[in-house]
Amino acid sequence: MIISSDIELCRKKFEEIKGRRVVLKTNGGRKRIITYVGEVDYCYPNVFTVKCERNPGEFTIVSFSYVDVLTRTVRVGLVADHPAEAMEAV
Repeated sequence: MIISSDIELCRKKFEEIKGRRVVLKTNGGRKRIITYVGEVDYCYPNVFTVKCERNPGEFTIVSFSYVDVLTRTVRVGLVADHPAEAMEAV
């Protein structure tokens, strides 16, 4: 059972990483995983949006709910700002 305080804590964590690059993986059905790479754009009370660049200069806004993150329907990871940090994270 998800408690409202869990959702509030999740929202606060996304507020902290607002503007940073993230990788989101979600189930697309039929054994298909959809991966999004972008920046956390806005944090609303129940959902957050991610601004993804599909082609140079072409952006797509994708929204996810905090409940999806808490139930692990959507997996979230931070993209390292520097290659050295990426090596340390692995």
